[in-house]
Amino acid sequence: MPFEEKRAWIMGVVSTVAYAVYVAVVLGRSAGSPLTEVPYAGLMIATIGAAIVTTILVSIVAGILSAHTRNRVDERDREIGFLGDRIGQSFIVVGGVAGMLLALWEADYFWIANVIYLGFFLSAAVGSAAKIIAYHKAFQAW
Repeated sequence: MPFEEKRAWIMGVVSTVAYAVYVAVVLGRSAGSPLTEVPYAGLMIATIGAAIVTTILVSIVAGILSAHTRNRVDERDREIGFLGDRIGQSFIVVGGVAGMLLALWEADYFWIANVIYLGFFLSAAVGSAAKIIAYHKAFQAW
């Protein structure tokens, strides 16, 4: 497995687990009360920070264990990386626009923050999935 594919797996799994933990804890804290009253900010910062640190640490370990293939990046790897990044970045744009619209409609901060976080999560998860699929299917660079 190419090292860049390993990195995509790491990013996809870590971001999915972090977001799932965040959603589960927020829903658990709501206990029937409105979601906008749930304390979410500290948890959001903690899960995003933990995901970033975990991704970095696991990538370092994977790099150490894959020292013989770590620096082998060919044109196909670069094209797959660009494809996955473009797909992932589109979700950051969608999340940002959705957050801006919610702000213009004067929605609660909870919804604005969460739609932006959802955009970040989808960017990481869908971008990683696109890379993994491209590695396993016939990939045609345009």
